[in-house]
Formats: sequence, C-alpha cells, structure tokens
Amino acid sequence: MTKKQRILEIKKRFLEHYPNPKTELKYRNIYELLVCVMLSAQCTDKRVNIVTPALFARYPTPEMLAKADIKELKEIIKSVSFFNNKASNLIKMANQIINDFDGKIPTSQEELKTLAGVGQKTANVVLIEYFEANYMAVDTHVFRTSHRLGLSKEKTAIATEVELTKLFKTDLSILHQAFVLFGRYICKAIKPECHNCFVVDFCTSKSNFKPA
Repeated sequence: MTKKQRILEIKKRFLEHYPNPKTELKYRNIYELLVCVMLSAQCTDKRVNIVTPALFARYPTPEMLAKADIKELKEIIKSVSFFNNKASNLIKMANQIINDFDGKIPTSQEELKTLAGVGQKTANVVLIEYFEANYMAVDTHVFRTSHRLGLSKEKTAIATEVELTKLFKTDLSILHQAFVLFGRYICKAIKPECHNCFVVDFCTSKSNFKPA
C-alpha cells in the first residue's frame, strides 16, 4: 500500500466510524462555545461541563462577563486547571468583544486569534464546531493518535495541524472531532484499547506522543 493509499484508507475508516462527531462540551450559542473551549485548554470537557452551568447563569452574555468581578469568576471556575489565568482572559476577551466587535463573537480565525486567551487551536475548534469549517485543530488527542498512526512526525501542534491539513485536505472538521473521540476513548494515552481499534493495522507505536 502506498502512502497516499494508506492516508485515504485511514480517512475513509474514520469517516465511516464517526459519521457525525460533535464536541462533548455543552453550549447553547457561539459565546458559550467560545468560553467552553477557552476553559477546556489542558482540562477535560467533563470538568468544564461541571462549572459552566453556574458560569452562564451568572454571566449569560459577553456584556455581563465583561463586568464580572474577577474574584467571583475565579470562585466559579476554580476547579478548572489554570483558573487564575483563564478568569483574567475571559474578562479581557469579553471586553474586546464589546469594544472591538460590537458585542458579537468574531467568526474568522484571524479575528478570533486577536482575543485574549484564544490561540489558533481554540479559534479553529470554535469554527469547526459551530460552522463545520474545514479546519484541523490539534489537541493532545489528535497529536498522539496522528503520530501513532504515522501520519505526522512533527514536534509541535501547529506543525502537525499543517501536515494533517495537507494530507487530508477535505472533511477536516469531521476528522478533527473524530480523532478527538478516538483518542479519548480508544487510542488512550495509557492502556490504549487496541482490541477495539478500527485502524490498528496502521499503528506504528504505542508511545504517548506529546507536543514539544
């Protein structure tokens, strides 16, 4: 099997196995999605979903979040990793939304990246989930599984994103979500469930690859 055939077969199997994958973050609009994704950095979706009901009840709009008392906000999200920095960035982000974007969440990658606490991965995840944009976002799950499958040897998440985008070209939003779920439940960092794996014949290593 050639490299191109291998890539196409892996893509085919992922699309068949995950026909309509979605984030496990719970949200009702793009504002809530953005906040959820910001909170999820180096934190589990499960943990984020525990704190966001109280967060959105208290700050249901960017306008209200912009005026939040940082001590109160920290208290609400204190069980989330790096809650001090995240609380500060959330308030800054909300103020930018009000001052720079007339209270509306920007919908382009470059504009999203101007917001406090929003890097390329966060921007891409928002666009993938909300608009099914043809982007690839690389978190720890995508990084680990793509390296185990021999799809990338890059050392950073951004470089891996570029490589996967070139390899797959289309259906990137579906593939991103599929790789996340695959890495979370099957190709786990510790004790991967190889007996349940639908691409086990393409696996090159069980090493727990992490971005540099």
